Amino acid sequence: MSVLLLGGTAEARELAAALVAAGIAVTTSLAGDVAEPRLPDGEVRVGGFGGAEGLARYLREHDISAVVDATHPFAARISANAAQACATTGVPLLRLERPGWSQRPDASGWHWVDCLDDARTAAEALGNRVFLAVGRQELGTFAGWADRYVLARVVDAPDIEVPGTWEVLRARGPFRLADELDLLASRAIDVLVTKDSGGATDAKLDAAAQLGVRVVAVRRPQPPAGVPVVETVDQALAWLARG
Repeated sequence: MSVLLLGGTAEARELAAALVAAGIAVTTSLAGDVAEPRLPDGEVRVGGFGGAEGLARYLREHDISAVVDATHPFAARISANAAQACATTGVPLLRLERPGWSQRPDASGWHWVDCLDDARTAAEALGNRVFLAVGRQELGTFAGWADRYVLARVVDAPDIEVPGTWEVLRARGPFRLADELDLLASRAIDVLVTKDSGGATDAKLDAAAQLGVRVVAVRRPQPPAGVPVVETVDQALAWLARG
């Protein structure tokens, strides 16, 4: 078996390590959006395939037995390309996607929206000191916020010129609750804008709940129709074993 793992998440790294330990050939593909990514076990390639057609060509040329899409829950374009390429080639495809935060007890009180533009509109009505936790590539949607304090936390430096009222904090999670409480309190944050990414980066949400900070959450996109979805690495391993 030869597995192509579309990675970039903690779950992808965990799955790659398990496959390598089991003696299964795995190549993890990273988009290259992060300057210094955490590299998984096994073979690694960085960069796109050239859309669905390029990915289909790669699957054929490398005799891939199965594809596991373990990309970020909001990497919709990559997931769509994978679904199209696998349908074209007949290579089995699985989506490994960690659970979101919608089942949290406090999530019913959040302001849920469908896109970043709606998140900007909602946040503008809720406060003037905003913690943006949406990722570096999404900051442009909020670049017009020159009239308020904005804390933008990113791994790599923004590729846009941010307004003078912003503070850019470069850091990589996961983060401790005590540190998140201090961060939100010290900046007097009244609104948190985030995407429903799920995973272990939820300490900011616990801090927001404790401090009464309003939360604007962007719903995650649905996976491509017809693609089986699992939530854990063990479930992904079981699927591969059946194949």
